Amino acid sequence: MCFTTELWERFSFYGMKYLLLLYLTKYHLFSDSNGLEVLGGYAALVYAMPVIGGLLADRYLGMRKAVLFGGFLLVLGHLGMAVEGEQARVVNGQIVRDHTALQVFYFSLALIVVGVGFLKPNISTIVGRLYAADDPRRDSGFTLFYMGINIGAFTATLLCGYLGETFGWAYGFGAAGIGMLFGLVTFVTGQKHLHGLAEPADPDLLRQTSAIGISKEASIYLCGLLAVVVVWQMLQFHGAVGTTLNLLSVAVLAGLAWFITTQCNRVERERMIALVILTISTVVFWALFEQAAGSMTLFADRVMDRQLFGVELTAAQYGSFNSLFIFLFAPVFAWLWTALGRRGLEPGTPVKFALGIAQAGLGFGALVWGASHPGEAGLVASYWMVLAYLLHTTGELCLSPVGLSAVTRLAVPKIVGVMMGAWFLATAYSEFVAVQLGKLAAVTTVQGNVANAEVALQQYTALFSDLFYIGIGAGVLLLLLSPLLKKLMHGVH
Repeated sequence: MCFTTELWERFSFYGMKYLLLLYLTKYHLFSDSNGLEVLGGYAALVYAMPVIGGLLADRYLGMRKAVLFGGFLLVLGHLGMAVEGEQARVVNGQIVRDHTALQVFYFSLALIVVGVGFLKPNISTIVGRLYAADDPRRDSGFTLFYMGINIGAFTATLLCGYLGETFGWAYGFGAAGIGMLFGLVTFVTGQKHLHGLAEPADPDLLRQTSAIGISKEASIYLCGLLAVVVVWQMLQFHGAVGTTLNLLSVAVLAGLAWFITTQCNRVERERMIALVILTISTVVFWALFEQAAGSMTLFADRVMDRQLFGVELTAAQYGSFNSLFIFLFAPVFAWLWTALGRRGLEPGTPVKFALGIAQAGLGFGALVWGASHPGEAGLVASYWMVLAYLLHTTGELCLSPVGLSAVTRLAVPKIVGVMMGAWFLATAYSEFVAVQLGKLAAVTTVQGNVANAEVALQQYTALFSDLFYIGIGAGVLLLLLSPLLKKLMHGVH
């Protein structure tokens, strides 16, 4: 039941993710920079909100109620995305947009952000609750669960990407919304299988009257709806998300510096320093990786020959290769690390991080090489994009699976939750950084199409060249630091 719920939730999420920037730039005629700002603000908030949703579920709601509330918001948000309104048009040199439809769009995005905050962390926690701590089936259960995530992502990117770009944006976003409705229905009808394991820790606490005269449970739902309103406004004022992330990041780093300096013994202090360095390094990786729904999708739409093995894919559909390669190579990497471990050759966490970041850079190297050898029509062959996704995915498999494990192993036990929050904050911040990088290749468009494809290709080549050097440079730097980090980790592999 959890597998199916998460499958449909990821179906809805990825079904709209790769369409979002194309929709804004081609239908509502946003500039590249403004479209990227919306995408980045949305993605950053999506990664930041689960920290709050997880805390509320742990302390008050319990996972079941949090998932139900989040699922309800997600259904409304994804279905609201299907409201297109009138297409933007140019009148006397001015772009005229349907502002009512845009307000529905921003509000729908806000519903999705808060909905993910309540659902995403808690459906995973439910899976863990279904198994005793020493149950040997736990890892297999999570493996199946994560396979659901990738099935949802893979099918959604293919289906919604095709429907949205071929038949109309409302069809793509609408299909994503229907998928989320299936997920919510699955969870509602399958609650009996949870056997009470996802209920609130203290039901009486939820029934107590809050400071505003209603029950604490109702207060949480009301605050969730107020958060939707706040996010609705933040998404329209691009500086708000960046300023918030900057302030949060400075506050968290200052708090961690105080804790490491005053509250830790030598071993704890050095492990925490290693963890902070590893966490900061992930910002580089995800800022490169998350170009997928931004500059890489625009590249595929504008300057790439999208024919692949005789089939023409839409620009959004190329995003499906990440999930496809996860299917193919996750078992290979699991076997590889185990085989190397038996021989005492498995690389430590810092080396795996370095390899992951370097491969993200190499992915852009493939795109640069392809861009410098366009076909007769001046378009880049699509297999370079496929190779870029392959390298990004193998990089992800080096870094992502060991990241959360590193948090639990290196953090001082009493602040594991805080460090997990810092980990997700770093991921959210990387979305903000990804947008600033993507804007370097913003090109002039006319009626949603590039004014000069040759100039656009030069812009993307310059950006991807920079990202190649950033990835390789950061990977090499972390590799050089890995002996020091290993020493600071005091035996934690």
